[in-house]
Amino acid sequence: MPHPTPTLPDPAPAAFTPLEFGVGARITLAVMSDRYAEIILDALRSTDTAGLTVDTGVVSTFVGGAEADILRYLTGLIGAAARSGHHVTATVHFSRGCPGEVVCALPGGAGPLRSEIPAVTPVGIAAAGEWALYPLDDGGRPGVQPDHMRDIYAAIDFAKANGSFVASEHFVTRLQGDLATVLQTAAAGWILVGQSVQHVTSHLTLSINSPSAR
Repeated sequence: MPHPTPTLPDPAPAAFTPLEFGVGARITLAVMSDRYAEIILDALRSTDTAGLTVDTGVVSTFVGGAEADILRYLTGLIGAAARSGHHVTATVHFSRGCPGEVVCALPGGAGPLRSEIPAVTPVGIAAAGEWALYPLDDGGRPGVQPDHMRDIYAAIDFAKANGSFVASEHFVTRLQGDLATVLQTAAAGWILVGQSVQHVTSHLTLSINSPSAR
């Protein structure tokens, strides 16, 4: 009598690359100048895209890859436009953990993916921002109840620690400081929450060289 075929456990899911996990951002630049197209296109051409997937459309530019590379790209792109001296605004939408975009299931039920907060070097460009963070976790994990405000307050504490926090306002947290530091704050909140929540999104609106700031 033949031996029954043993039932083997499902193989553990392979480690996800940042792109497979859905780590990315969308950025829209606006430059208050009649040379806006030239300034934006020059910024796009001059910004280092190493290690990233970059796709520019009619509304925004998608950038996907590791968090540190995304932060480097955003700092370079926005900084290049800001060095024109004109008033620049940038709208950035971060997302991680939902690669399918319609259905956020990952093979093997991936759960959170830990990443380190990238270090930054100031670039000498003053920026003001309004930032919002969204941990998209309704089910929690075994032994851990979802608590959106717990995660958001932890991210705000990081902003206070690096000096970019200004105030909590309607629907947003006000940030101010060097462009690289303000972008780091938004990315750090996104990454910190992502250590316990699979799908996290964040919005950041930046203003640089604003006449009203002067």
